[in-house]
Amino acid sequence: KGEKMNYVIINNKKYELKDIPQNTPILWVLRDYLNMTGTKFGCGVAQCGACTVLLENKAIRSCSTPISEAFEKNITTIENKEDKELKALRIVWREHDVAQCGYCQSGQIINAAGLLKSNANPSNEQIKEAMNGNICRCGTYNKILKAVTTVAKG
Repeated sequence: KGEKMNYVIINNKKYELKDIPQNTPILWVLRDYLNMTGTKFGCGVAQCGACTVLLENKAIRSCSTPISEAFEKNITTIENKEDKELKALRIVWREHDVAQCGYCQSGQIINAAGLLKSNANPSNEQIKEAMNGNICRCGTYNKILKAVTTVAKG
């Protein structure tokens, strides 16, 4: 029929998106249509970072980014098991006992992975700047900094 099929690639798997309004935020496509609930809803206005995913390896807020911006592109979520930065971050997150309540942690880890993909050896200031805006109600910022620094140092 010549109709264009909209799709996204999430964690290296192609998903055809039928009957999903193009302005639907990526977060709700992930959670409601694809049952990927690792990405969390926090504030809904792109201010807290709980909903962070990588779009073409760049950290974005999925609560305010329409799915149409991701058509034919790669999305990485916390559910990704192959990504080397995510694997390393998960290990050090446990080693440094970063998570307390844990709600923000998927967004924190994804944001840190985006940083490490663009800068494999960031300074403490670069880490703080990149992680600024990912809010942790439990205040584990020092542990987050230590964990990201540990991965960056190898």
